[in-house]
Amino acid sequence: MAKVQSFADKAKKKRTEVGVNVKVVRGMKTEKGSFKFTEKFVRIDDVAKVTEIK
Repeated sequence: MAKVQSFADKAKKKRTEVGVNVKVVRGMKTEKGSFKFTEKFVRIDDVAKVTEIK
């Protein structure tokens, strides 16, 4: 029996979320004087709210 539904079809169905994923990168200066960066993804409702991320 042939496959009726492909993986791409399944992936399209599950996309009901509203919002934009934004990658937040923060830089911190260590005691030694080098820089350390942390990054994470944050979901926001509107791109205009990027400046409000803490």
